[in-house]
Amino acid sequence: MKDSEYCFFSQKYINFNLSQKIYLKIKRLLDISVSLLALIVFIPLLIIVALLIRLTSKGPVVFSQNRIGEKGKIIKIYKFRTMILKTPKNIATWDFDNPDDYITPVGKILRITSIDEMPQLINVLKGDMSIIGPRPLIKEETEAHELRFKNGVYSIKPGITGLAQVNGRDILSIEDKVNFDIEYLHSISLRKDLCIFFKSILVVISRSDFLDGKYSEHGK
Repeated sequence: MKDSEYCFFSQKYINFNLSQKIYLKIKRLLDISVSLLALIVFIPLLIIVALLIRLTSKGPVVFSQNRIGEKGKIIKIYKFRTMILKTPKNIATWDFDNPDDYITPVGKILRITSIDEMPQLINVLKGDMSIIGPRPLIKEETEAHELRFKNGVYSIKPGITGLAQVNGRDILSIEDKVNFDIEYLHSISLRKDLCIFFKSILVVISRSDFLDGKYSEHGK
């Protein structure tokens, strides 16, 4: 199998109606405009974050990782590095027994505020991601991928934030997260995206439903 593909389950694709097809074209234009504007506006913040990471821990400022994108294609996403260099690779954060052993002090703040996700605006500009959509997962999360492939979730680009992130985020089960992905897939629209966008801001400000490590499965 080529590195650019990841198709270990039978894939289902959604036939969008005409209005949704038109919106998906508009959505791409909005993604480009919003991500470019955000990168320009937040340049001072990005520089400060980069300096803090560089000064407080060893390693690169930006962390890249392979995730699964639209149509099962492997994409490389970018994040501000929030963990130390000896952190095991390709393991979901909630699979760590004690994530505090790996997350840096600056990284903890970046993760709670979701600032660590800001480099993914570059992914949006590249066309690998959208502002709004199902979160991209590492390929080792096979249970979620199986459910996503079977229900056509990979018919659209993954997003920086999505419906699951504003309806429980880290305290949701895998099944519940995928169900929100499916709901979004079948109701995609400008109104839905605007609602998710502004709810995401409220979730970040309130720091609600954010947990790292296995204890997140139990809501503790």
